[in-house]
Amino acid sequence: LAIDPVRCEVELGGRLLALTFKEYELLKLLATNKGKVFTREALLNEVWGYDYYGGDRTVDVHIRRLRSKIEDPVHTFIDTVRNIGYKFKDTATGR
Repeated sequence: LAIDPVRCEVELGGRLLALTFKEYELLKLLATNKGKVFTREALLNEVWGYDYYGGDRTVDVHIRRLRSKIEDPVHTFIDTVRNIGYKFKDTATGR
């Protein structure tokens, strides 16, 4: 998994991924803070902004979509921290 912040592109195994802007911003935030747990509220504030009035479940939906694009049965990058939020793993591991 390679994130190019200059071109705002993400590659997985040399293949360019088609991410939405919010998916890209979410991935970039998590990946640049490996191991740090973010609450849904913190992710909403950082990625969507303080003036976002939707529910925090939008984070879950975006995480699910992001996982479907970057993860496979062998590699996982994002961990769910039950009842808190999400974090990016220090290394990609099997499930």
